[in-house]
Amino acid sequence: MLTAALELLLAEGATALTAQRLHRATGVSRSTVYRHWPTPHAVLEALIAVAPTTPVPPSGDVAADLHAAVDQLCNRLRDKPVGAFLQALVAAATTDPDAAGLRHRYVEDLLAPFHAALRAARVPRAAREDAVALVVSPLLLDALLLDRPTARTRAHRTVDEVVSRLEVAP
Repeated sequence: MLTAALELLLAEGATALTAQRLHRATGVSRSTVYRHWPTPHAVLEALIAVAPTTPVPPSGDVAADLHAAVDQLCNRLRDKPVGAFLQALVAAATTDPDAAGLRHRYVEDLLAPFHAALRAARVPRAAREDAVALVVSPLLLDALLLDRPTARTRAHRTVDEVVSRLEVAP
């Protein structure tokens, strides 16, 4: 069911996630669809719930951990459905205020490895937020707004610059 929902979302956007459309795509009765996912928002929530990857514990080397997080994010943004799913969430949020919360939750999942690496290095919260924004924002810009491959090499250079300026606690 969720595979069909994801395919509909990627092909037609969040408005296609109705019980009728899911019924037609899967053959599952509409009442069953309604019972599990009464609204398109509920379908989006279910898709997000199965989307996160298994977190990798920080190694203690903040630069290596951030480089690994860059590689993971670049791969996820390059491969469908992550980039396209995020684009669909952005579009859905323009007409459904509740979708903005789902978009925020999904992006936080994408950013979690960066925050984990910096938290493990005891980087203060404000500096952590700035560091994540400096590294990740250009990647999201490339993937979501400019529709081009993420600039992995640039992101790795940014990680090195950010780490050189961080005050990492011992």
